[in-house]
Amino acid sequence: MVSKGRGNFLKVKCLDCDNEQIIFDRAASDVKCIICGKTLVKSRGAKAKIMAHIDKVLN
Repeated sequence: MVSKGRGNFLKVKCLDCDNEQIIFDRAASDVKCIICGKTLVKSRGAKAKIMAHIDKVLN
């Protein structure tokens, strides 16, 4: 049996250009949109601050 980790991967959509990316909700560093450069995730030590529209939680 495989134990589930504490974090989740999320499919998010950039609020500026509608690009979709998959990110980790406990990201250790800031994540930017690969198209327009807007910050999608700000690292806060534990659970990151998501600054994009969450489309889907991936398990």
